[in-house]
Amino acid sequence: MAEPEFNATGVRIDRSLRSLTRAGQVRIQDGRLELLTSYGREIDSAPVGSVHASKPWFASRDRARATVNGHRYVLTLGAAAYGPPGGRAGDGTSPDNTGEAAVNRFLEVVRSAHGSTEKH
Repeated sequence: MAEPEFNATGVRIDRSLRSLTRAGQVRIQDGRLELLTSYGREIDSAPVGSVHASKPWFASRDRARATVNGHRYVLTLGAAAYGPPGGRAGDGTSPDNTGEAAVNRFLEVVRSAHGSTEKH
């Protein structure tokens, strides 16, 4: 199995006004985005090319919005441990291991899957 392109743990995943998990996982691997609970149970998944992701303008910098299979999720990557390609999630080697950096990396991976450089 290949290394994930993006992997963040400790992610709060909300849908509408309901919190689905406070310590979930967002993983992009083999062209699929997966939202998982803290126990590893799948919340939702889809090919990355069909996922729409953006930063909400009204929220804090550690949040991203993702539309997966028509469902809108708010991902709070706060102090989430994430790993760049070739690294391990949470290895602490990145000096900018913040929620904002994790959100930017997540959006970058989703955009590259779409093959575009435009902002969503």
